Amino acid sequence: MNDLINYNEHAYISTRESAKRLNVSLGTIQKMVEMGELTAWKTRGGHRRVLVQSIDDHLKSRHLSYRNQLIRERILFGIFKRTDNILYFEKLLESFKNPVQFASSIDVCEALMRIVELKPHAIFIDCLLPPTEQLHFIHYLSKNEVTQKIPILIDEGFTELHPGVLRLAGENAGIIQTFPRREAAPINPDDTFKHPYIFGYPGSSSDSTPLIQGQDLEEIIQEALMKSPAE
Repeated sequence: MNDLINYNEHAYISTRESAKRLNVSLGTIQKMVEMGELTAWKTRGGHRRVLVQSIDDHLKSRHLSYRNQLIRERILFGIFKRTDNILYFEKLLESFKNPVQFASSIDVCEALMRIVELKPHAIFIDCLLPPTEQLHFIHYLSKNEVTQKIPILIDEGFTELHPGVLRLAGENAGIIQTFPRREAAPINPDDTFKHPYIFGYPGSSSDSTPLIQGQDLEEIIQEALMKSPAE
């Protein structure tokens, strides 16, 4: 007998099937129904039926909670132009719905040493850093075996002005095949952020507000943190 039935155009399944889907005991399903975590009803014969949608919603909620917990345990490292920018960025992180662990530096050499030591899950490069410093920093990160596959967050405008940095990072990490200069195809600006370890964020040229605030920034940072292969 099929365990899935239709009632008032909604899909319901038995408590046993519900327990299998959620990987819990029958007793736990009973408690979840009593606490309102799952929507259910009883047949005339006294058999409980659980709304499939409520199970799907619970699974999504469980997955989101697990993902948020992972993000809270992951480390974001930032390299900044000056201390004021660090303080500004820390306030932004505090405003996020799901805060992350954060470490930072205003010195490129110190940052490289700390990154190798900490092995963060993502690296944020301040858009106000001089372009030459950003290029050298990314070059060293992509050359080091410890850091070459750590996701990097870079200002969108920087990658548009210096698209070669994407090929550099990809070649050194073994993601993009190296070709002789004469055979290298031009990089399409539309492909700028298709590199798996480069993430663009909306930067600003203003010293007082170097980042465009909003939910997008938090989503970009979370995506980069979850992309990291580091454990």
